[in-house]
Amino acid sequence: MAQLTSALPASGLRARPGLLARIDLPRRVVFAAASSMILIVALLMVFITWQGIQLFIADHVPVGQILAPTWQPDATNGPTSFGILPFIAGTVFVTGVALLISTPLSVGLALFLSEVAPRWARAIVQPALEIFVGIPSVVWGWLGITILVPFLADTFHKKIAISLPVVGQVFSMPGFLTGFSWLAGSLVLSIMILPTITSVSYDAFRAVPQELRTGSLALGTTRWQTIRHLLIPSALSGVLTAVVLGMTRAAGEALAVQMVIGNSPSMPAAITQPVTTLTSQITLDMGNTVFGEPWQDALWTMSLVLLIISITSVVLVRALNKRRMGS
Repeated sequence: MAQLTSALPASGLRARPGLLARIDLPRRVVFAAASSMILIVALLMVFITWQGIQLFIADHVPVGQILAPTWQPDATNGPTSFGILPFIAGTVFVTGVALLISTPLSVGLALFLSEVAPRWARAIVQPALEIFVGIPSVVWGWLGITILVPFLADTFHKKIAISLPVVGQVFSMPGFLTGFSWLAGSLVLSIMILPTITSVSYDAFRAVPQELRTGSLALGTTRWQTIRHLLIPSALSGVLTAVVLGMTRAAGEALAVQMVIGNSPSMPAAITQPVTTLTSQITLDMGNTVFGEPWQDALWTMSLVLLIISITSVVLVRALNKRRMGS
């Protein structure tokens, strides 16, 4: 600003006294917007944290009880229990299987669009991905109920025998009695997060300078060798960011998962059995509670756990990226 002031003639400053104020206005607006966003996020985190610990402060529930496998917040004939371990396990397992299904497909599609697909194919697929992102969650849940759940129930209605030669025993895995299951939720989530991971990974691949590709091909490498040894390592940080965004999207999804997962508050024992997640249980119970009750405080504790999972994932990926860039 000092250089700008010195560059302007003195007569211009006297003739237009508000010139510097108008030049500095965009910077002030951007700074105010960034500061407001930081303040909103900080206040949101403080509020969720404060509400999430009320179960231990105001209701005097031991911290270790939330790791119990039993959820009975409204028990009348016995002691109440606020064990949210089944919901945490359901969230982790459903999200993990969805990532295992969606990540290879998403990264492969991003590589295809970035390095292999012709211009006309990109012109078709990229708008289709944008349309996929805009489809409401209830539509995915409805498709899951009407198509996926009946398909799973009809196709895998028998019990499946799994042989373990190392142990020398044969175990019976329960089949899909109704189709509502952990697998149904993971399949729906894998479709929902596929556009997010694909779009961010595509941007990461396109951000690699074209000169690196040209130089690699000039050295005699094939296109696949260039992709494997140059493109993927160069864009790895962006791909990890895409996976984390997809994971947080999957972990925070409530409606679509709730419609197909079965909502059974039990520990996940098999991929064919109904389970529930943190977000699903929050949406199921939020209308049955009163503000200030231990039951609602337990739901706020679930929200705090979700926030911790998201923050931990982001911090872990940033740490891995910094370590990779440092090495």
